[in-house]
Amino acid sequence: MPRPVRGARGAARTSFGRLLPAVPVVLAVLAALTAGCQAEDRDEDEGRSPFTGRPAEGGARVLAVKVDNAPQARPHTGLGEADLVYVEQVEAGLSRLVAVYADRLPDRVGPVRSARESDFELLAQFDEPALAYSGVQSRLRDEVADARLIPVSPDTAPDAYLRDPERAAPHNLYARPAAVLDAAPEAGEAGDIGFAFGEPPGEGGTRVDRHRVDYPNATFDFTWSEAADGTPGWQVAMDGTPVPGVAPATVVVQEVTVRDSEYGDSLGNVTPYTETVGSGDAVVLRDGQAFEAEWERRGERSGTEFTTPDGDPLRFATGQVWVVYAAA
Repeated sequence: MPRPVRGARGAARTSFGRLLPAVPVVLAVLAALTAGCQAEDRDEDEGRSPFTGRPAEGGARVLAVKVDNAPQARPHTGLGEADLVYVEQVEAGLSRLVAVYADRLPDRVGPVRSARESDFELLAQFDEPALAYSGVQSRLRDEVADARLIPVSPDTAPDAYLRDPERAAPHNLYARPAAVLDAAPEAGEAGDIGFAFGEPPGEGGTRVDRHRVDYPNATFDFTWSEAADGTPGWQVAMDGTPVPGVAPATVVVQEVTVRDSEYGDSLGNVTPYTETVGSGDAVVLRDGQAFEAEWERRGERSGTEFTTPDGDPLRFATGQVWVVYAAA
């Protein structure tokens, strides 16, 4: 899908010479209007989370947790309190989650599993968040050290984790979010990652009751409910099993490049690498509707912006956001 040309110059240049006397006045008016709009935007955003659009005090530090999503890891703990949940493909066509917290910290989150190379690019936009994870393979340790995040594993902060004796290893490791952040006092604060919140586009949406995303060996269903746990949202089901206590207000199905990395698991499965810098198409689910969208992330330090096909910001509904990375 071709992207719209923004800020095009040179239109009607043949008339420009005759308009020169009015240019200073026009520029002054435009500057005043722009300043007014920016001030209104700042007023609207002030006191709200850049991740959910909910009222927030600001200054909250960011914690990302790498969450196991094998069938044996379910049901999860702490997903309902996450501001953001990213879904990514891992070995053998399975999936794993990255849950991001700032506004609300549950007592524990998990089960926690190992990080992947893709996570370092994804999390760079959060400006050095704390990362709770169970470890990485030896060849990735240098990349963890160089990544723009603060790694906190059971090896470096054992008191920030616990094992559930009623569950089988390795699906029984849980993080204590407050303790993880105590072990990462320099973790970055929540800031702009490109999201916009507000009313949906006036047109272009399609009413949908359910949307499915298929991975080679995993499925995600999002079903619209007017009263999911008391709040309208998208009921989540993984591999056909509903996820209790989780109903994101917005679900983004983002088409990305998923390629082989240089790494793999002990069974010989190649680890996929999900490219989150670039641009492409997306579907944004909100308010029981699906909207065609385009996404762009210019670099690792940049957030991801979502726009309508006409180039206008596509605003999310206030509340939890899920971003599902789907192979383009």
